[in-house]
Amino acid sequence: MLKLYYLQGACPLVPHTALHWAKAEFEAVRLERGEQKQPEFLALNPQGSVPLLTDGDWALAQNVAILDYLHEVYPQAQIFGSGDARQKAKARQWLALANSDLHGKFGWLFGAAHLLGDENAQNELRGNAIASINQIYQQAEKVLQNQAYLCGDEITIADVYFYVTSRWANMFAWDWSDFAVLPDYFARVERNAGVQAALKEQGLA
Repeated sequence: MLKLYYLQGACPLVPHTALHWAKAEFEAVRLERGEQKQPEFLALNPQGSVPLLTDGDWALAQNVAILDYLHEVYPQAQIFGSGDARQKAKARQWLALANSDLHGKFGWLFGAAHLLGDENAQNELRGNAIASINQIYQQAEKVLQNQAYLCGDEITIADVYFYVTSRWANMFAWDWSDFAVLPDYFARVERNAGVQAALKEQGLA
């Protein structure tokens, strides 16, 4: 059986949702923070990170790789949408933006105190991260002026990743006053049945 290893509220919420969209038979295995660095888990994933998807003695790490695998195995789930090759490519583009640029900047926010010893430098790093994140959110805001989701009127897994980052943003009391449509968009994604199932399974809803 498939197993998805995750930390509560972290980025594995994205493939967790995809597994529900796929109606796959799987077990969600919650790790406590730091457990992913223990020898038992490192034997499965030397990267010491989540998400991790396993099937028996086969293991696959990294969000994008896991999502591509799920797309291949469960094409009926249409996690990148039901459109043509260009539409699916756009979904992957938004996914890549969330997975690399957006997620990375949140890493600065969460890790500023560990990365830098000087408090002023930490605050500067946080300020730069917030500005960079808002630039990406503004790109999404512009697209969402005329459509329900990033790739049109159909939700894709890229929307789920953007939604997950909004949960992180709210941990920092994010100022959404410059965004006319983004808050409603995040609420719309959150209402999706697969998202709700993953949230409930992680104890977040």
